[in-house]
Amino acid sequence: MTWSHPRGYDPMVACARLFEEQTGVAVHWEKRSLQDFETYPVEELARAYDLIVIDHPHVGQITNEKCLLPLDVSGREEERMALEKGSVGASYPSYLWQGHQWAFPIDAATQVQAFRPDRLPQPAATWQEVIALAKDGRVLLPLRPPHTLMTFYTLSANRGHPCQTQAGQLIDPEAGAETVQMMREISALIDPACFEMDPIAVFEQMAAADSRIVCVPLIYGYVSYSMPGFRDWLIKFADIPVAGDLGAVGSALGGTGIAVSAFSGNPKEAVDFAYWVAGAGVQRGLYASAGGQPGHAAAWEDDAVNLATADFYRGTRATLEGAWVRPRHDGYMAFQQQGSDRLNAGLKSGESAAAIVADLNRLFAASF
Repeated sequence: MTWSHPRGYDPMVACARLFEEQTGVAVHWEKRSLQDFETYPVEELARAYDLIVIDHPHVGQITNEKCLLPLDVSGREEERMALEKGSVGASYPSYLWQGHQWAFPIDAATQVQAFRPDRLPQPAATWQEVIALAKDGRVLLPLRPPHTLMTFYTLSANRGHPCQTQAGQLIDPEAGAETVQMMREISALIDPACFEMDPIAVFEQMAAADSRIVCVPLIYGYVSYSMPGFRDWLIKFADIPVAGDLGAVGSALGGTGIAVSAFSGNPKEAVDFAYWVAGAGVQRGLYASAGGQPGHAAAWEDDAVNLATADFYRGTRATLEGAWVRPRHDGYMAFQQQGSDRLNAGLKSGESAAAIVADLNRLFAASF
């Protein structure tokens, strides 16, 4: 089971076809909507499917539910070392929890910057430049949950105040209030419809021929939109505009990993496929050429892969290498929804930044 976007589904189908040719083992992939993919219980998926594509913040929950097989099986240490060495940023260790590896990264992503190169020659370098573009009506920002919270995370960390991942308060109240004020400023300048828009909705509007949108400062990269011919107009991707003086650091890590169900009737074959599809050769080759957004550095550094995607990978590598890993404890996923909803409600109603941050801290503490 994977998610229903060309980037999430097409490469899995193509790779499954090649895997069957090479091994005789057939893998049939199904897909769910992005929203369903982010919220559907992993345990229920594990009872229905051998292989599941997951987000790393689920690992605390799925460890307690005992619904996945650890992939650190005996005898394959050398293969795992190669996968770990090929990690882009923290993609590989983001699936390591309580001493076990629960998934392998097959798709690497983090919040980056998107821009229309036909109308904006260079991406915005600073948050101040973004605000200037927003005042001219040329900026969008996805604020549909959980993306509001992801933006809060990124802006906080980029200014040197990363949110906490252990029990306690999420962020220093004063630093958190400053981030909320930044979000309030930009949300007042952009289309209110952004509160209902996920990244795909933003990209679709941005790529239209008559769009005025030239910059999205913080959005999860989607390589499909940087491929000529995918939409009317090509979108390029770049490192995030800096809000502090630390460079392109602190972006909230995303991406997906491939995991194996603990209830699988074919555990060996499923584990074999996971190792194979996450490896350098497949990731740099068929996975990338079939429209995937690889999770292996071999693909990110490949000349042909970058040429086919307007330098998507080289253009965003620094941001991904400096990305911040979200909390992963059992209970976090509920907070991610609650925190996003609280931010949206506060931004829409004009509540004080201090009150919003106090509630975020309270909700986060309660999630443990």
